[in-house]
Amino acid sequence: MTTMTYREAVREAIREALASDKRVFLMGEDVGRYGGAFAVSHGLLEEFGPERVRDAPLSESAFVGAGIGAALAGMRPIVEVMTINFSLLALDQIVNNAATIRYMSGGQFGVPLVVRMATGGGRQLAAQHAHSLEAWYAHVPGIKALAPATVADARWMLPAALADPDPVFLFEHATLYPLEGEADEPGGPAELGRAAVRRQGSDVTLVTYGGALGKCLDAAARLAEEGVEAEVVDLRSLRPLDLDTVLASVARTHRAVLVDEGWRTVGLVAEVSARIMEEGFDLLDWPVRRVCGAEAPMPYAKHLEEAALPSPDSIVAAVRETLA
Repeated sequence: MTTMTYREAVREAIREALASDKRVFLMGEDVGRYGGAFAVSHGLLEEFGPERVRDAPLSESAFVGAGIGAALAGMRPIVEVMTINFSLLALDQIVNNAATIRYMSGGQFGVPLVVRMATGGGRQLAAQHAHSLEAWYAHVPGIKALAPATVADARWMLPAALADPDPVFLFEHATLYPLEGEADEPGGPAELGRAAVRRQGSDVTLVTYGGALGKCLDAAARLAEEGVEAEVVDLRSLRPLDLDTVLASVARTHRAVLVDEGWRTVGLVAEVSARIMEEGFDLLDWPVRRVCGAEAPMPYAKHLEEAALPSPDSIVAAVRETLA
């Protein structure tokens, strides 16, 4: 059994990729001499040199575009964007180029690009650094959107993403970097597009991803003390969605509470809710409930930020509604 932090797991995945494939390089803001905004790439510049670990100018559009060009030319770039809010500056490159080139070229060209970025609140970094905008990317055909919520997924999703012939986006919740856990993954690289049941239960299904997984597991533990057994489903993949795993869980529990730090309106769990209602309505004994982030820019003050995010308390309250 190998135990490490989430941060170390991502670093080890990058190190292995750089060592095993000369086409792979890491590029982004402060990834080199500084060691990464979240210390993920610490030590990699000294180990692999500036050709393989490249500090980029503070222009997300420029270095994401450079990554797209490098991928088209046969390289396997890993592009790090410091936070998901900053990635909006590269949306033109992502939506109009990375996601469309295979289709617009009639399948002649692919873009084997991996883009990593930190996401989510909980660190008192306010409205320009702390939103959960993963749903914006899950909306776009032509890319895959992944949210590793465990140390093992942080370790093994990256090699699977690098092996994919199309763009893959990895959303790493920034509060998870210090998380410790097992990094072993039987069978090697993770299977992309597959959800995971993180806790078995029979009374209600909690569906979530990323930084909210721990809150759902905490809520499930509290509910168990009340005699309510909650099953926790970690989506892992936001595009494509593994609805089969979600529906199989709802078939066992007949209730669903969906948890997402993102905004409720037109959010990711709105899609999951609609799909459950379309394809599994007869499985439900109670309407689907959603627990989401507040419909406001992320506050800076700690108590306001905590109030704006889903919590074990709000998840437990939503579950109790479904059992009324």
